Amino acid sequence: MQETPPPMPPEPPVPPATQRHNPLHGVTLEAMVRALSDYYGWPGLAEQMPVRCFSHEPSVNSSLKFLRKTPWAREKVESLYLFMLREQRRATRE
Repeated sequence: MQETPPPMPPEPPVPPATQRHNPLHGVTLEAMVRALSDYYGWPGLAEQMPVRCFSHEPSVNSSLKFLRKTPWAREKVESLYLFMLREQRRATRE
């Protein structure tokens, strides 16, 4: 009588590549605030997004403190960051 070989162990699942095209993946909130303040300057950033942390004695630390506590403001910063990236890409194409 012939013995059947033991069954092969299942292969581990392959993680989905869901973040491959997400430009925010791996970008910290601090990096976004620094990039936005470098690109627009604090007065320009306050004009783009009228939030007190950008207009009254702005700093990266005070902005981060506010944005980490305020989800709607963080979403606006992420949106503005994506807009800035699109503007930069368009400028390099021209």
